[in-house]
Amino acid sequence: MPAELLLHERHQISQDSFAELRVWRVPSPVRGSAHVYKYSLAYVVAGQCVLRYDNEAGKGDHRHLGPNEVAYSFRDPAQLLNDFWSDVDRWRARC
Repeated sequence: MPAELLLHERHQISQDSFAELRVWRVPSPVRGSAHVYKYSLAYVVAGQCVLRYDNEAGKGDHRHLGPNEVAYSFRDPAQLLNDFWSDVDRWRARC
């Protein structure tokens, strides 16, 4: 079974910011993750990625908050999206 694209969306948040969301169901877990989803969610402001959630092969589930990378506890795609949008809202409130 090939990877199945479940979500690919781009949301314009403001004149200089957008969010790009991609989630796939994969035949077997990505190295470093214990689930069958591959994902990359990014929030970009003025050409800079300021927030990103992903599970790059070998690194497992994590998120980038500005220059910091921290582990992320993946539960399911719905919670992933909820956590991402909550972080976007917190980032926007700071600026």
